[in-house]
Amino acid sequence: MKILIKPAFFTLLSVLAAANLFGQQASYSGVIGDSPVTFVTNIYSDGVGTAVYVYGKYDEPIRLGDGKVVKNKLSFTEKDAKKMTRATLTFGNYDGKAAELKGVWKDAKTGKNLDIKLKKDFETNYGSSEVSGEFIQGDALPDRYFKVAVKGDRAAAVKVFEKKTDRLMQTIDVDTQQRGADGVSVGDFNFDGVQDFSIFESSYAGPNTSSLYYLYDPAKKLFADSGWEGTSLEFDEKKKTVSSTNSCCAGTSVTTVTYRVVKNKLVIVSETCMQYDKKKGGLVKRPMKACQ
Repeated sequence: MKILIKPAFFTLLSVLAAANLFGQQASYSGVIGDSPVTFVTNIYSDGVGTAVYVYGKYDEPIRLGDGKVVKNKLSFTEKDAKKMTRATLTFGNYDGKAAELKGVWKDAKTGKNLDIKLKKDFETNYGSSEVSGEFIQGDALPDRYFKVAVKGDRAAAVKVFEKKTDRLMQTIDVDTQQRGADGVSVGDFNFDGVQDFSIFESSYAGPNTSSLYYLYDPAKKLFADSGWEGTSLEFDEKKKTVSSTNSCCAGTSVTTVTYRVVKNKLVIVSETCMQYDKKKGGLVKRPMKACQ
């Protein structure tokens, strides 16, 4: 039985994991006002979307929420650290296939408007295996930011850059599903007080997903593959534990495994098998072999 992993308790990825495969991811470059930006949109087939943009001067990703297309008008909201709306971004006559995107950034408090002018660098859609480019990621570290090199609906590499200088610090080859600007997630996955990163690998039947985890080595100043495997992994920073939940057979069989991190390896602490009992009308605990 293969066990898979996902990050939680840290920065969460979009809950629309499966729908992401059927959306359009596009990367643009241009300006907001007079400031150069990189802008990435992820628009799903139902018109719901997410976006990330980055000012070239700061290299700090800004996530946009509440994305939607209504009557050819694309809109997003930008929130501050307190989750209050800081600005709205609207694009009239939106066309996902157009080479340019024009809109307005509006300050929620002052009402000040800045023109947005963007040119599309590339786009990917489900099945567009020949299209390649690099998506800047919505998660970043205090001194580093990430780009994911993609080819169609596959991610081929994670690139780590130094903020402000844009110096390429590391390239890590991967072969995973690509998720536009939402592929990389950061967190202290081995609880050593140093930030690491993961990249989404794949989604499977039901809620099961997997990610690849890269732990930071302060001595080498590089990230290294952890080699971890597990299903839908969650990280509890208070308890210093990692838990994996593998749901099978339409939720009628659920395996939970709890780990501790020892010398950057996952060591099993406990395992639980729960299976649906028709008479009791719910999940009941079974011997582990019943879930294997």
